[in-house]
Amino acid sequence: MYSKTEKTVLDMATPVAKEQGCFVYDVEYVKEGNSWFLRVYVDREGGITIDECEAISRELSSILDKNDPISNNYFLEVSSPGIERKLRQEEHFRMYKGEMVDIGLYKAYNGSKNLCGELLGLDGDEVSIDLEGEKISIKLNETTYVKLHFEF
Repeated sequence: MYSKTEKTVLDMATPVAKEQGCFVYDVEYVKEGNSWFLRVYVDREGGITIDECEAISRELSSILDKNDPISNNYFLEVSSPGIERKLRQEEHFRMYKGEMVDIGLYKAYNGSKNLCGELLGLDGDEVSIDLEGEKISIKLNETTYVKLHFEF
């Protein structure tokens, strides 16, 4: 599920976050417009502070500069995964089983490309949700995202 670059950065960021009493929730390396962004999402039980994100960012930046795993220019961002955090790893789906999730689809299901339902679990490459009493399973490669639902 991770690119080679993301996996390399995950391996580098994990001990840095651990030193701060945190864990790496997710890593993404994406191009937006003309710019590349390396986003490292960190968390801890009870939430993470800006000061912790800053400390991790400083240390990780130094390690990335020294090891140079990314050849092009990019912006490093270290932050909390947020309330509507994406679910990408198998562990994420286990952690949030029973919670409400939003799923974006490439092709519409019953006329909608956006679904909201209770997360039942992940089985291989399929995510299952309870959609208003109907159990449906969707292949992950048919989704644009799976993230926690937040009611405003």
